[in-house]
Amino acid sequence: MTRDECLELVKQNCGNKNLLKHMLATEAVMAALAGKLGEDESAWATAGLVHDLDYDETADSPERHGLVSAEMLCAEGFSDEIVHAVKAHNAHVPRKSTMDRALYASDPVTGLIVAAALMHPTKKLSGLDVDFVMRRFGERRFAAGADRDQIATSSELGLPLEEFIGIALSAMQGISDELGL
Repeated sequence: MTRDECLELVKQNCGNKNLLKHMLATEAVMAALAGKLGEDESAWATAGLVHDLDYDETADSPERHGLVSAEMLCAEGFSDEIVHAVKAHNAHVPRKSTMDRALYASDPVTGLIVAAALMHPTKKLSGLDVDFVMRRFGERRFAAGADRDQIATSSELGLPLEEFIGIALSAMQGISDELGL
């Protein structure tokens, strides 16, 4: 499936503009991580783009989140690797591959970075640097939904937290217009 076809699938299943932006941000972060780690950028970006495909459908039953996406992705012919990563991002199956671990850590970091941008005086991703985001990371009450322990699993990728946040921030800055930030 092409990127445009994946994006169309996402738009058909995602009615929330902010959720769509989150999925685009996760796509960008996953592509950047794949590039850094010498992995398949297209496959990793696709996993990031479709990882919350079922979010609207499973909002009232979060225990199904990721599982419904996996069913949808299987029906569309997505690779087993992407389907497994989508299930693993919500801890339905163990994280086995590097893609699994990357998606698990990337999912919440996008929320932390968006929240940091929104509280920054510029209200723009371009105004952020790693130090600013790291200070927000240390404030547990700030963007409390961005699970710090989950973000810190970036170490399973061989990436120190600051480097991981730098890669994620740079990736998101690269699509700041699409994100409206």
